Amino acid sequence: MKLWPFSKKSATPYSAQTLSALMAAAFGGGGSTKSGLTVTQETALQVSVVMACVRVIAEGVAQVPFRVMKESPDGVTRLPAKDHPLYDVLHRKPNRWQTSFGLRETMTMHAVLMGNAYAFISRVGRDERIKELIVIPPGRVRIELNTNGDIAYVVTGKDGTQRALKESDIWHLRGPSWDGQVGMQIINYAREAIGLAMASEETQANLHAKGVKTSGVYSIDGALSKDQYESLKNWIKKEFVDSTGPMILDRNAKWLPTSMTGVDAQHLETRKHQVEEICRSFRVMPIMAGQSDKAATYASAEQMFIAHLVHTLTPWYERVEQSADCQLLTDKDRDEGYYTFLDPVGMLRGALKDTAEYLYKLISIGAMTRNEGRKHLDLNPIEGLDEPLTPLNMITSAENDPQGAVV
Repeated sequence: MKLWPFSKKSATPYSAQTLSALMAAAFGGGGSTKSGLTVTQETALQVSVVMACVRVIAEGVAQVPFRVMKESPDGVTRLPAKDHPLYDVLHRKPNRWQTSFGLRETMTMHAVLMGNAYAFISRVGRDERIKELIVIPPGRVRIELNTNGDIAYVVTGKDGTQRALKESDIWHLRGPSWDGQVGMQIINYAREAIGLAMASEETQANLHAKGVKTSGVYSIDGALSKDQYESLKNWIKKEFVDSTGPMILDRNAKWLPTSMTGVDAQHLETRKHQVEEICRSFRVMPIMAGQSDKAATYASAEQMFIAHLVHTLTPWYERVEQSADCQLLTDKDRDEGYYTFLDPVGMLRGALKDTAEYLYKLISIGAMTRNEGRKHLDLNPIEGLDEPLTPLNMITSAENDPQGAVV
């Protein structure tokens, strides 16, 4: 099975210099900033808050179950379609070397940071069923709109050759898009915020590399000769650098302690502010990127986690689901009731208390049977627990009084 189903005649060779320039431009992203630093995909990920935002979204999409479901014609039942050939590809093994978690994590990272994620759709058999999904780095893909309105994906191989793939050959996951064809690169629109964060970090790193500001000044009257200076320097280092006792000074010497200046304090405030600025661009709550909120209580922090699921992850769930429905399922599949589903309940895995409360409430009101609740916990069913419970306040008077003594 060949990854690129094209003859070599369609390949367009590039020189090493041209290919290098193309890759640099494709991977570059943001570009230069007013702070004097250049923001690229690689440098942006070296900013801890950018990496945190990208990871928290990518892992949030990757950690929940991804299944092909089937809705009955009457819309009453919705069950996992384990017999569908795409089920195992999306749920467990998309290709020979990746897991479903790994594929979704990688594609979401590409889409969050670069605006677009691509996977080659490998089809086999007469029915052209999907056998594998193979991730293509976004920097190797260029989108072209043909005169007939079709989109062509021009992919650059490792050997520098280019091949044009059809829409049906590529799973294209877009982030927020302005024109509906290409997703917007966040590192391009947020490059000033990211560049300032990089500059602030570089400034502080240089400060530590050259020596942090001294904690004080040892001042004496008069000038010191070279020998006196070296002698005094060695004496202070020997007697007082590692000492916690009081300093004993002579010859009218004075110890002048230094403290944090307003410039130092403002520098720290700038670094904190850039965390919030970058989080806004990725639409991530700062607490999810590791920014502590001293005013937050346990209850408010819990609401922030819920807000992360509702306002950050849910839109990405919908993007992935609808993209998979339109590009991986056929028109016939959708007509027969097949659809893909990212189950947000998977976010509760490991949160035993929250899981217990969630299942208890659904079972108590009859929205879920006890065996369905056990299935969520990966437990075997128990005979007699397939009937939903009915709350007492929902039982009618006739049911309470079989004799029908109701006025």
